[in-house]
Amino acid sequence: MLELIFILPLIGSFFLLITPRDNIVRLWKIGLEWSLLTLTITILLWASLDGEGQFQAIKKFDWIFSIEPTFGPLNFAVDGVSFFFIVLTALLTPICVLISWNSIKFLVKEFILCLLLMEVLLMGVFTILDLVGFYILFEGILIPMFLIIGIWGSREEKIQASYYFFFYTFIGSVFMLLAIFILYSHAGTTDYQTLCSLKYERKLQYFLFLGFFFSLAIKIPKIPFHIWLPQAHVEAPVAGSVILAGVLLKLGGYGFMRFSWPLLPDASEYFAPLIQTLSLFAIIYGSLTTCRQVDLKRIIAYSSVAHMGLVTLGLFSHTIQGLVAAVFLMLAHGLVSSALFIAVTYLYERHHTRLVKYYRGVVVTMPLFGILMLTLILANASIPLSCNFVGEFFSLLAAFEYSFIVGGLASLGMVLSAGYSIYLYNRVCFGVPSKYLYFTRDLNRREFYALMPLVLLIFLMGIFPFPVVDVIKSSIIYQERC
Repeated sequence: MLELIFILPLIGSFFLLITPRDNIVRLWKIGLEWSLLTLTITILLWASLDGEGQFQAIKKFDWIFSIEPTFGPLNFAVDGVSFFFIVLTALLTPICVLISWNSIKFLVKEFILCLLLMEVLLMGVFTILDLVGFYILFEGILIPMFLIIGIWGSREEKIQASYYFFFYTFIGSVFMLLAIFILYSHAGTTDYQTLCSLKYERKLQYFLFLGFFFSLAIKIPKIPFHIWLPQAHVEAPVAGSVILAGVLLKLGGYGFMRFSWPLLPDASEYFAPLIQTLSLFAIIYGSLTTCRQVDLKRIIAYSSVAHMGLVTLGLFSHTIQGLVAAVFLMLAHGLVSSALFIAVTYLYERHHTRLVKYYRGVVVTMPLFGILMLTLILANASIPLSCNFVGEFFSLLAAFEYSFIVGGLASLGMVLSAGYSIYLYNRVCFGVPSKYLYFTRDLNRREFYALMPLVLLIFLMGIFPFPVVDVIKSSIIYQERC
């Protein structure tokens, strides 16, 4: 089944290519059908795994560098860490098709092709066990996202935002490529499992860690490398914001999880105080900056900076619960932030503004939207029974175990998160309806069905977290033993 999660989106792309450009409804149906089929196969693959923690469903693939004996074939596999990101990618792709059905007015075929291509590349990033292949796929994702922001963006600054996104992440990735070259020169291979079995000198680990750090910190993004994120979110179409917040930001955390501890344990421990300090800055500065934003998308974008600070805080806390919390919180953030971007886009499609000052009393004319928005706002503030609460609770638990001061400062993030979340909902949904709002139709069926799976999963993972936590924990323990 592992091959099918790559093959099915490619088959859907082929049908898109042979479908006439003017048959718009058929193009959207093809994108939706093949992305849903990919999601179905992904769920079946989940059912076939044994949950023991080791790499499973291993597949070998010969590529151009296989003529060199030291490279060999590419290995693809899944474990408890990577598989949930695959499920998240497969889930968000059909949702992106649904929410873009009426908002994308031109070059529809090319837009759906970009979504399916990005799905294939993301599946590859989360399953590949070779550093060179990881870098190629990691960089390949920039191309469809660059096109989505630059072509289908919503405002005049979309070109600038797309270049911000591309050059920030591309320049940072050059350092990771240099680190991969150094690893290859010392080990003679780029196979991940072989590299994990080798030991490296402490000073060499420091240089390698810095190479991976600059690339992955920009992707998360971590302060002070976060400048590109709000601009990209504001200018991107709703599907671009959902994929960017839901999956692409997780590539940085996944890279730290996959490469820092298994390959470079001494360097990870050495640089942990620095990264913990940057994480605290991200949590506090990101939360305070969120409080002063006036654009709905910028509010969610800066809150993402704060939440991803909690992720790295857990990753570099030197504890099992911190690592589990980081992965779980990334999955939770992928659901909550994606749903929030969809919700504010529903407002934008009706009133053509994202400035908070023009909204007031929305719940009077859009009660269904008001209920769903309140649910998502509370989940973003980490209310109990939501998945964010589970991730942030374990992350703060790991932070207090690492240092009481670090845990206390990180706790301010939850207080500030509740503050700006409730304040935002109060300004938008309560009060006398604004005189600027003329179009008052509530959510239709397509909009409701696109949002409900995310809302249900947010609370399902919050009420029953252990099926996910146990699989993640077993994979982390298996990696440490190896």
